[in-house]
Order: sequence, then structure tokens, then C-alpha cells
Amino acid sequence: MTESNFIPNYNLTLLKDGKVSWASPSNIALVKYWGKKENQIPENPSISFTLDACKTETELVFEARQNTEDSFSFDVFFEGEKNEAFKPKIETFFKRIQKYLPFLKQYHFTINTANTFPHSSGIASSASGMSALALCLMSIEKQLNPEITTAYFNKKASFLARLGSGSACRSIEGDLVVWGQHNDIEESSDLYGVKFTSEVHPVFKNYNDTILLVDKGEKQVSSTVGHNLMYNHPYAQNRFKQAVENITAMKTILKSGDLKGFIALLESEALTLHAMMMTSMPYFILMKPNTLEIINKIWEFRAQTGLHIGFTLDAGANVHVLFPDDEADKINDFINKELVAYCQNGHYICDKIGFGAKQL
Repeated sequence: MTESNFIPNYNLTLLKDGKVSWASPSNIALVKYWGKKENQIPENPSISFTLDACKTETELVFEARQNTEDSFSFDVFFEGEKNEAFKPKIETFFKRIQKYLPFLKQYHFTINTANTFPHSSGIASSASGMSALALCLMSIEKQLNPEITTAYFNKKASFLARLGSGSACRSIEGDLVVWGQHNDIEESSDLYGVKFTSEVHPVFKNYNDTILLVDKGEKQVSSTVGHNLMYNHPYAQNRFKQAVENITAMKTILKSGDLKGFIALLESEALTLHAMMMTSMPYFILMKPNTLEIINKIWEFRAQTGLHIGFTLDAGANVHVLFPDDEADKINDFINKELVAYCQNGHYICDKIGFGAKQL
């Protein structure tokens, strides 16, 4: 599909008012994307686990405007309080998607949104937040055009979400989603995420992700700034090539159930992501001392026990500890006894692999 497939060709008959709600999950990339072209096009493909407990719940109330103007009309409430800080990003989002949703300026929107996890703390809050908003907008379009199919609904929701936050396009469905064109992934696209439909070993079907909240504050450097620093990065092209190769390798690992290979690739990808941050100009470090303490503890525990515990990192200090369900008791005991001490105020989130967004 091309961008033109997402431009409506139906006659617009406005609803007077209404309300729609969606819960959309965050996701954690196994093979990372870092660097993008214009219009939120990724420089390399990525693959992610969709999460379950870490999600954004968004209610979108819409009311037809008496006199439509050139500007968009909306208010944002985050966790019950009016939030002006979110408005510029949503304004930019609306500008990017207006030609795909021509009704946007016809309504005043009240956006009520809340996370089940700390905002701007290295868990992909923009992914869950923008995907939830995109799904709400698609629900309005579905009311305006009931002939929209579920497949088209999901693709367009992913397409729109991408224009708000790149990784948001991987939060519409689950449990594994690929974003970015790749020759080994059927129907993959730079425009939207697609479900990973190749064979997956049962060991990856109920995987655990415990998120250790090392730092719940806002990141020192936004992901947008970090992506932009890839434009002149001396290692960028090699990194993009590596990611393509790692998607191919991950496809084989997911089919075979090779847990040692999975951990090696998972951790290499995490450290490569942060290596790119540390070697950009200007350079920056998002890991904290306790991030490294946790990583070293995981390596020591794995060497001593032979259990299949691994980690990955997003663009932040928090550590995602991934492990198979049949080893959960022993690994959870280790997390509680050895790793929670390195979390800010002892906070962590026990999550599992999820299966996509849900309408509320």
C-alpha cells in the first residue's frame, strides 16, 4: 500500500458529537530502529514485542464546531489534569495527518489520557499514547465510513500513529510486530507496522518482561533529538546494515527457540543503541550507574545458574529483563532479592508479552 491508499474518498457527513476510547500498549524493540528520514520513515527495520500491562488509556470526546477555523481545536487532560505541554506535539501530529482525516478541523476534541506507567522514563509512552490517539481517531472515521474493514482499520491506525511517534506504529497489534521494509518479512513496509506472521517457537509465546525503573524522571535527551543525530553519525550506515542482518537472524531464532542466540542478539542490540548515542556529536549517555549495576548482576546470575535471563534497553536508563515463563519463579526471586534495590524507590513493573490494543 502507498500513502494515497489512506486518503479518504467518501463523502463527509459529520456526526454531531460522540466519544470513543482505546487502550494501547507500549512495546519493546528486540531489534532497534535509531535514525529516520522525513515523514517518520525509519532508516532501518525493527521488530518488537508488544507489552500487556504498560499501556495508555485514551478517551476522545468530539463535538462538531459551529464555525470551523484554520486551526485545530482540542484540549488535553493527562491523568485528570489539563496539560498544555502535550499540545504542541499533538498539534504537529494533527497537521501531519489532516489530509488522511479531513474531519479533524470540523470538531473540538477533548483528549483524556492516562498511563499505567511513568511518563517519559524510558518506557515508550509516546508509542502507547500516539497509537491510542490514532485508534480513537480511526474509530471516528469508522463511524463516518462503516465499510472500513478491520485489516484496513489496523493498517491506517498504524500508519497514522507512525506520524505521531515512529515506534507507535508497532503498538496497534501484537505479539510481535515488524516496522520497516525487509526482504525476509512478508508485506513489511516503512509506512506501518505489520504482524510478524512467520513461525514462532512456543517458548516465545508467553515471554516475561520485568521493567526495572532505574530513573522515573524525564530523559535528558528526547528520542527525536537522538534520532536526528544519526544524520551525520560516522557509524550510521554500518548500523543500518547491521539491523537488517539482525532482523534476518532474529527471524531464525524466533522459529528455532534458540534462547542463547536470542539473548545474545537482544543484548547486543540494546548496547549498540546506546553506543550510537555515546558516539554521536554531540554525544550523550542515558544509562545511569544503576543501569550498569543491574546488567552486571544479570550477567553474573546467568553465568552461575544457566537460566535464560537477558536484558534490553530502550532510549533511557530503565532495564527490561526478559525471560521465558518456565523459568519465571527462580528469575523473579532473583529480581526481588538482587535487582529491585537498584530501582528508584524500589519500583518495577512485571509485564508479559501482549496482543495489541483494545477498544474500551
